[in-house]
Amino acid sequence: MKEVDSFESLVFFWLIADRRLLTANPMNIVQLTPGTGSFHCGTCLRDHAVVKAMRRMGHSTLLVPLYLPFVTDGDGAKADSEIFYGGVNVFLEQKFSLFRHTPRWMDRLFNSKWMLKFAAKMAGSTDSKLLGPMTISMLRGEEGRQAKELEKLIDWLKTQPKPDVLCLSNGLLVGMARRLKEVFKVPVVCLLQGEDAFLNAMGKWTDEAWATAAARSKDVDAFIPVSQYYGDLMATRLQLRPERVHVVHNGISLEGFHPHEAKIQHPTIGFFARMIPGKGLHLVIDAFLALKRQGHIPNLKLKVGGAKTDSDDKFVQEQQAKIAKAGFVEDVTWSYNVTFEEKLEFLRGITLLSVPTTYGESFGLYILEALASGVPVVQPRSGAFTELVEATGGGVLCEPDNAVSLAAAMEPLLMNDEHARRLGEQGRQAVHRDFNVDQMAAKLLDVYGAATRDLQSV
Repeated sequence: MKEVDSFESLVFFWLIADRRLLTANPMNIVQLTPGTGSFHCGTCLRDHAVVKAMRRMGHSTLLVPLYLPFVTDGDGAKADSEIFYGGVNVFLEQKFSLFRHTPRWMDRLFNSKWMLKFAAKMAGSTDSKLLGPMTISMLRGEEGRQAKELEKLIDWLKTQPKPDVLCLSNGLLVGMARRLKEVFKVPVVCLLQGEDAFLNAMGKWTDEAWATAAARSKDVDAFIPVSQYYGDLMATRLQLRPERVHVVHNGISLEGFHPHEAKIQHPTIGFFARMIPGKGLHLVIDAFLALKRQGHIPNLKLKVGGAKTDSDDKFVQEQQAKIAKAGFVEDVTWSYNVTFEEKLEFLRGITLLSVPTTYGESFGLYILEALASGVPVVQPRSGAFTELVEATGGGVLCEPDNAVSLAAAMEPLLMNDEHARRLGEQGRQAVHRDFNVDQMAAKLLDVYGAATRDLQSV
């Protein structure tokens, strides 16, 4: 009898500890997430997956869109409100003082679907050098030119159940924190992913933007970077004390991801990300052309997929011209702005994935998606890539910004399918074990709970 009681006790305490199965203290969470309107964004996909996971765990989570409509994979979480900080209104308020005082019925006209659809077409062509003054204004929150937008958001949130915590999707939103805390008396936490590349590209506005972000970061209770690499970087740039920084690796929903069942007909290099220089598409193409010229890998193919906006056309056309000049057009396929199902099919049709960014990437969801599909990765030894490849065992590292090193790292995988499959399977198991979205959501909830307790104890 004692053995039975002991066993039942163990099961009971295990259930209590596992937040995925039993939620003892459900929270009211508000997730504030920008949309892109026209292309997939890694942070947006992450937020949608996390919101759905937290809802499955029994927490009430409001997903509030900012700027532009969401573009999501599969059946992403639906927005729970109208769009706040609408892209057209934010721009007009920056440029013309009149629009900082217009009535809300007029603001709603500029927030209409057709106006935001027009703005979304321009979203991919945004230049951070041109956005410098507006970014700084947004970072100043209630003291900036978009203060009216913040008050509209607050007024709507007052009509909803009182939140236990408010989560900002990225560090460019820290200007909201002071007023949100003042009104709701709850902690404000902020996820960190990719802000540095945007701020560093602002030319003469860069130093002021970083200084403003650092000053306003003092109003945030906890920061959650998606990798140790990025946590260290942002702690320095935003002057954050170590106890305010809590690393939580990204996780993905594993639904739909699985390895290809049959052997791939031809060795195939895959690139899947936005088709811009920063993601290293030109390096992948140069490595592919080098391998083709060497002739060691018969029938080598290249598949390029991912987001492409109108502003990316010139760069893409330059890369296509380079391939045509080399005489390998028939060996390359291009897939633009694909659906979730098309992405899954894309990943199951490649031998390896490489997205050799030319900057220090804060994470890279495409790594988890490839590994979840049993596809190994070849990445530069930079940013969070070293951390992720070592944690998963699902890839090979090469020298950054070096097409020759990239080609050399790719060649053994392309010439030995079994070797590639073993690495891919090792990575797949690691993603299932350590990088699934439920695990990420549970760790985030730990940070939210600690922030709530800390604020209550003050």
